[in-house]
Amino acid sequence: MKLTNKKISAEAISAVKEALSVIYWKKEDLQQFIKLTIDNSAIVSTINWSLTKREIVKELITRMTNRIDIYESDLINLILAVTDFNDFGNLTYWDEDGTKTKKAKEAVNRLRTLSKGFIQITKEQEEAKLRKAVADLKTKKALSLEQELYELKNEFNIIATNPNFNQRGFQLEKFLYKIFLLFDLEPKGSFKIHGEQIDGAFTFQNTDYLLEAKWATEVNRSDLATFCYKVETKFKNAAGLLISIDGVTKEAISSDFKSIIIMDGIDLLSILDNRISLNDLLFKKRRKASETGNIYINFNELTK
Repeated sequence: MKLTNKKISAEAISAVKEALSVIYWKKEDLQQFIKLTIDNSAIVSTINWSLTKREIVKELITRMTNRIDIYESDLINLILAVTDFNDFGNLTYWDEDGTKTKKAKEAVNRLRTLSKGFIQITKEQEEAKLRKAVADLKTKKALSLEQELYELKNEFNIIATNPNFNQRGFQLEKFLYKIFLLFDLEPKGSFKIHGEQIDGAFTFQNTDYLLEAKWATEVNRSDLATFCYKVETKFKNAAGLLISIDGVTKEAISSDFKSIIIMDGIDLLSILDNRISLNDLLFKKRRKASETGNIYINFNELTK
């Protein structure tokens, strides 16, 4: 954190000294508070803690203001931490008549009053800094995603040239695992359950999906019926995603298939070209299937 163009007043510096001297009764509590508040906590160990609290605080703040080039952010952190201080319970045991707590509250309130404008500017600058950091992170992630999608598309093109359909099927399963991992969909690789081969699984919006991947010919009605049976006999709330690179036959689609949605090569390329995220495409397909009963609408049709 950097100081704003508006300098901290001498009155505010005096007020933070007073407040730090009275908000804690025990010096070890004060020491812990300061150590946890500032970044350059090494300075805490160089203070003479055998002095009185007022002398300790005076030494600390004086050293910080004398070397503002080093301790400017720590000084602001202290001011912000003290103005946010509202738990005076540590004083209760030694405060029979309540005067110590009253004095501490008054000191904190005085600091709040004297530093109000400065703190507002500082917090606004910090919020702006945070917004910029978030924007920079989004940009960095977007660039990283674009690069990873570019590499995955190259891998996809290599798989597409493999004339061995069995090998290509296994390669597709591993390839899809990478895509689902990229979009944080908790993928699981192929497995067998009750003798049935499952190409994979993933979780999307609290729903578990079974995955079937095919890359040879168009999927027919029998293939869809078999996959639906796999899905509907596994979990009560499970759903299925069939990815058929070459699509499905016109005769295959039926309103009887209510537990699955279908993706094809057009869908996959739209993701790899970064025209839509996998998550958004799944959401649109599932919503369209719920609204119309059509389980197979590819990216081009969805965006018409």
